[in-house]
Amino acid sequence: MQKLKKGLGAIDIFCLASGAMISSGLFVLPGLVFAYSGPSVILIYILASLLALPAGLSQSELATAMPKAGGSYFFIARSLGSASGLFCGLADWFSVSLKAAFALVGMAAFIELFLGYVLNIDTGQGEFLMRIIACGGCIAFSLLNLSGTKHASLFQIALVAVLLVILILFVAFGSASIKVEKFSPFFKPDMGLLQLFSVTGMVFVSYGGFTKVAAVSEEIHDPGRNIPLGMLTAWFIVSFLYFAVTAVTVGVMDAEKLSGSLTPISSAAMLFMGGWGKALLAAAAMTAFITTANAGIMSASRSLLAMGRDKLLPPFFSAISRKNAVPVNSIIFTAVFMMATIILLDLKLLVKTASTLMIILFALVNLSVIVMRMSGLQSYRPAFRFSGYPYVQVFAIIVYIGLILSMGAVPLIISGAFLVVSAAWYFIYVSRAVSQQSAVMHIAERITNKQLKLQSTDLEDELREILLERDEIVQDRFDELVHNCRIIDIPACEHMELFHRIGAEFADFAGNREDYFFEKLCEREEQSSTVIDTGLAIPHIIIDGENAFHVMMVRSIDGIHFSKSPEPVHCVFVLAGTKDERNYHLRALMAIAQITQQKDFMKKWMSARDENMLRNLILLSQRTRHS
Repeated sequence: MQKLKKGLGAIDIFCLASGAMISSGLFVLPGLVFAYSGPSVILIYILASLLALPAGLSQSELATAMPKAGGSYFFIARSLGSASGLFCGLADWFSVSLKAAFALVGMAAFIELFLGYVLNIDTGQGEFLMRIIACGGCIAFSLLNLSGTKHASLFQIALVAVLLVILILFVAFGSASIKVEKFSPFFKPDMGLLQLFSVTGMVFVSYGGFTKVAAVSEEIHDPGRNIPLGMLTAWFIVSFLYFAVTAVTVGVMDAEKLSGSLTPISSAAMLFMGGWGKALLAAAAMTAFITTANAGIMSASRSLLAMGRDKLLPPFFSAISRKNAVPVNSIIFTAVFMMATIILLDLKLLVKTASTLMIILFALVNLSVIVMRMSGLQSYRPAFRFSGYPYVQVFAIIVYIGLILSMGAVPLIISGAFLVVSAAWYFIYVSRAVSQQSAVMHIAERITNKQLKLQSTDLEDELREILLERDEIVQDRFDELVHNCRIIDIPACEHMELFHRIGAEFADFAGNREDYFFEKLCEREEQSSTVIDTGLAIPHIIIDGENAFHVMMVRSIDGIHFSKSPEPVHCVFVLAGTKDERNYHLRALMAIAQITQQKDFMKKWMSARDENMLRNLILLSQRTRHS
């Protein structure tokens, strides 16, 4: 499978997330929300920001554990199963594509205004011209994405830098013109908690974009650091700008003019910056729509790529350009879909449906964190974890369900239809071809005390390979030995019984007689005890021959009694090598020492459910590796 190129850093992630968040939520929505809430629109933006944070924290954790293309789709498929993953992957692609298409229409509207008022050109085409311009923008940004992720990201960085500078100037100039009396009364007289929550739902979707950068996590350098750093920095800075820009707008405009305004920020700038200020903020709005569209095409196409890789969609979608290392077919298909919706459909209704789907995804992402942590998978090792589990996730899921119900009947009906269509596709196209493990299956195994013991270790192995790639670990000879060695789980016994068992195992795959290995192990134990620490023994012997080295691992939860040790031994590493491998013998002992001295090693060793989890515990350990 061809891989995507890693070319993104923390700045790229910050700009992708920021650009995805700042669009109509800032340049259009404040006036509409003010009509319902009055000056408390400022508080509503803060509340919406805080409600979006759990999804961002959960997304960061999952993305650092599984930095793969597809973001929410990949996490949900691996935690809840391929059927849930298909619905979420299609919902993610659908919602992000529609938001990007809506942003292109917003961009086209500002361009049309520019042609009409600044250049004094009377196009006479109205909505038709606006849709044509939006389609042209879609083609341009698709070509940019096809040229390479880094090119699209550099373009995003430049635009976001311009956008942030303009917004900072707006806040700096506008702060001096704020009139405190315009904030009174802060709440409308008929504003109750239920209405406050409902209006917060309107604003909440403004923050949805900052989680979408997880879709490109496979293309990020050092994802354990850069994903949470870029995402959470974007959340903090954009949340502050939403608060500050909205506060200035409320503080300088008359309530009558602000209420229901479709250009609240530009109108506010006109009051204290003059005509040039209004033009500057109009340019900022257009820039914001462009950044949202560019980030949307990049993110949505990765969802199709990931589903194509997993055979939930035709392999057509998994094709990656050899020259630019981008999902070429997924980008083209996304662009065609966006242009079709721009030309043929009522975007306002569809965007509200997309917002509903997005909130459903937020809830499922939080559920995925709960499932992955409960699964006990050794290979689930996020580089970023946050405290508050599981209370933060449970609270967020409850709130998101409330927000979904507040979106109205039509989006819920369309979302339900979307679920039915994705289920039909799964059972018609997917179910026979795909048999994918999920973390839910591991939870079921734990609950049933292994009565439903999983025969496959695909998920553990897949997560292990992802972590090795994430941490850029190049496996050495010791890793290869562990990967291929025998691991046995035995009940309580004496060390002589253990040596008989080891001798039989070695004789089976390493040649020589069983009693040969047994005698070697007994001789070594008589020289000095091989118990080197509480609960840990490393019997190591020199065997006849050349160029041979073998490893075996033994666990005994009940404990093995060694005559020279008062404490039972639970973990045994057995090393057997020829004389010419003495140097490597010492190197293997050093590797084992580094592994067993890590924090909570013995606890993890004892709690591992099976041989595969024991093997992964060793393979994923942090230690010095030698080429």
